[in-house]
Amino acid sequence: MFRGYLLPSAGLILGAMMMMAMPAGADGLKDEIAPTGKLRVAIAISPAGGAFWSTKTESGGYAGVPVSLGKEMAAQLGVAVDYVVYQNSGQITDAAGKAVWDVAFLPKDAERETRMSFGPVYEVADATYIIRAGSPISNFQTLDQAGVKVAAVNATTTMRGAQAHLKHATVTGYQTYDEIFNLLTTGEIDAFALSRDQLNAMAEKIPGTRVLDETFKKTMTAVAVPLSHPQSLAFVTKFMTEATSNGTLRKAYDDNGLKDTPIRTQ
Repeated sequence: MFRGYLLPSAGLILGAMMMMAMPAGADGLKDEIAPTGKLRVAIAISPAGGAFWSTKTESGGYAGVPVSLGKEMAAQLGVAVDYVVYQNSGQITDAAGKAVWDVAFLPKDAERETRMSFGPVYEVADATYIIRAGSPISNFQTLDQAGVKVAAVNATTTMRGAQAHLKHATVTGYQTYDEIFNLLTTGEIDAFALSRDQLNAMAEKIPGTRVLDETFKKTMTAVAVPLSHPQSLAFVTKFMTEATSNGTLRKAYDDNGLKDTPIRTQ
């Protein structure tokens, strides 16, 4: 007896072939890393510059290494980019569990590793202190004295490092770089803890200040995603690894005034 079989239509066959050709997990990745349909990149705004800080442009947009990298990352995902603005890395950290940003680029330390997942480090910077004009402080020993006032950006890895390093001087956290810049200019603080490159640039703007030669901490800046986002972490890790080797990271540095700054990774 003849038995007939229902053959699939050409349309069904073509559809199945297209589904097989799609990258596995692509939709799942977008759902996890860009749940709003946009890649929300957390950035901290300041005139400090460098590989972590971003700035606001005259046109109302943003510029900086994290801005450039976030834009490239969104393009690779095929989604729009949306920048979520904060005053410092501590605020980005505090928002890590609130589902308000998807990717960030910020200094990491043991405390932050309990609140977000980090991918590759793309900058290693020396942290030190800038000393106010007219101060007799010349090194770490003369800095670490009772009554000496040291400022740091609040809740940052540099602030925690300075607090651990200085046993007698008082370390106080402030919300913005601008606030500390003004305090240093008026001589209301004795020193400011930050990365050496940024402090060297600051010293050019405040006559009489000087940056100490010693280093108290290595600050490592890396890409990060919220906890329990395994597909996101795998994607940003691959992105940053390729960006370091294919020139994308170098271009981000060069486009943001860091042409003479070498890329330092772990």
